[in-house]
Amino acid sequence: MHGDYSPIIEMKPVGIIHSPFKKTEGIPIQPAFADKAKGQVVVYSEYEEGLKDIDGFSHIKLIYYFHLAGGPEDVQLTRKPFLDGEPHGIFAIRHFARPNPIGISVVKLLKVDGNVLEVENIDVLDGTPLLDIKPYVPGFRAPGRVRIGWLKDKNERVTW
Repeated sequence: MHGDYSPIIEMKPVGIIHSPFKKTEGIPIQPAFADKAKGQVVVYSEYEEGLKDIDGFSHIKLIYYFHLAGGPEDVQLTRKPFLDGEPHGIFAIRHFARPNPIGISVVKLLKVDGNVLEVENIDVLDGTPLLDIKPYVPGFRAPGRVRIGWLKDKNERVTW
């Protein structure tokens, strides 16, 4: 379907993310740059049953809401990303000021204690609302050769 169809989407956080990053300044821009920063993901008790068997995964995807990203007036459809001085389209970068300020991070799962997940390589602001968790399964990645666009020559830590 094409056009300007805009359904109203409501989401309710399933938990909250805690990290050592209390201010937006100094947060790693990706888990690969988080240098083993540790944090906790607290899943609200009403969703705790959904954590059954998650402890069998070494890594999980956190899907969260950039609650301090600003409003629609702060969205720029082109902007300079952290790893480049040239502007790119917002959908070609991973900046937080987006039409829908949703973030995704793959973190290492260290321990599950009831409704609390201990994680490593966290790159999220303390107090960030958690929208969902998914197990990270490398075999579910896109098959074949992957291109990484303008990031190709930016940093040796951006590898596939």
